Amino acid sequence: MQQRVDAYISQFKEGYFSPLSMLARMTEEVGELAREVNHYYGEKPKKSSEQEKALEEEFGDVLFVMMCFANSLNIEVDESFQMVMDKFESRDKDRWTRKEEDSHE
Repeated sequence: MQQRVDAYISQFKEGYFSPLSMLARMTEEVGELAREVNHYYGEKPKKSSEQEKALEEEFGDVLFVMMCFANSLNIEVDESFQMVMDKFESRDKDRWTRKEEDSHE
């Protein structure tokens, strides 16, 4: 994903936005995702004048901005993900109630 986003952004003289602008853009996209989730699962139905957007599209927008943000800061998303999974799998391994294993195995 990062490489594809970088190939796209590299076409333009403007390049990546500043970190503060990226954070603002990411916040905006997460807000749009939250709005859609609220329409689908919450108590706030869409107005008849509001355009129908898929949750998948909003997730995609968040991912695109995340890849832009990571690229602009020279952060490898795969490495970031591995670090956080290592943390969850070690530090938080006993934090949640595990599902019971099937006793018929």
